[in-house]
Amino acid sequence: MGTFLASRVMTDIFGGLATGAVVALIALSLVIIWQSTHVLNFAQGAMGMFATFVGMNLVFHGLNYWLCLVLSVVTGMVLGGVTERVLIRPLYGKPEINPIVVMIGFLGVIEAVIASIWTTNITMLPSPFSQIYYQSAGHTILVSPFIFYEVAVVAAVVIAIALLFRRTNLGLQMRAAALAPEVSRLLGVRVGRLLTLGWILSTGVGTLAAVVVSTGQVLAPTNMDGIFVSAFIAAAVGGLESPLGAIVAGLAIGLTEQFILDFWSTSIAPLSGVIVLVIGLSLRPQGLFTKHVSRRV
Repeated sequence: MGTFLASRVMTDIFGGLATGAVVALIALSLVIIWQSTHVLNFAQGAMGMFATFVGMNLVFHGLNYWLCLVLSVVTGMVLGGVTERVLIRPLYGKPEINPIVVMIGFLGVIEAVIASIWTTNITMLPSPFSQIYYQSAGHTILVSPFIFYEVAVVAAVVIAIALLFRRTNLGLQMRAAALAPEVSRLLGVRVGRLLTLGWILSTGVGTLAAVVVSTGQVLAPTNMDGIFVSAFIAAAVGGLESPLGAIVAGLAIGLTEQFILDFWSTSIAPLSGVIVLVIGLSLRPQGLFTKHVSRRV
């Protein structure tokens, strides 16, 4: 059994799933904000990193990792709510390119603020779980307690978001507020509050992803830049309306990257997201898990 789990193919599968799980979590945060506000937040990664710096820097001052994690997520949620109120709300009803341009600019501002407040000195964020791979019958299996932690976080968030949007009145109201705000207002839905809530939830999930990405790594303002690109591709391939699509596409990107890295070329591996994008959109341009809605007149 140990020989099988340590085989080349299984090693690639374990490595791909570990990477893909984080990509999927960030893609899920993009799906949340799209479903609840129909806005693409290109500053999602930077906002998550800002909140991570606020909370997780306290680890170096002796605070418990889990308390710092909660502080980071709360900071991210507050930042998301304020951003929606101050930057995005005046842009509702305007051309769709406007919030995209604003958030791209906000990305640069946030990373500059992080670098100015917290220096870019190399600082390693400690992990609450061992990152040492398991051993079986003398074979190394590329699975560690930290990888189980990553997968558990993704699974918990996926289940919670799925239940929210599919099984609760609040989730249905959030989707309705994004799709038809005027009609929702006439039905008594407090659209403004729900739009803000969408940003709060999305940035909270994005911050959780940023903490996971940075744990055991150097804490830097640009930690999320590269993985955010893969996550955006995953959200687009899976269908921006589908949390399940974001998860499946994120895992597919992680697996594709790992197998290309092992069997093909390290120089081509960074293009795995593009490969998944081309194949996915060639099969279903509207997104792999997007449903067609037909109307009878």
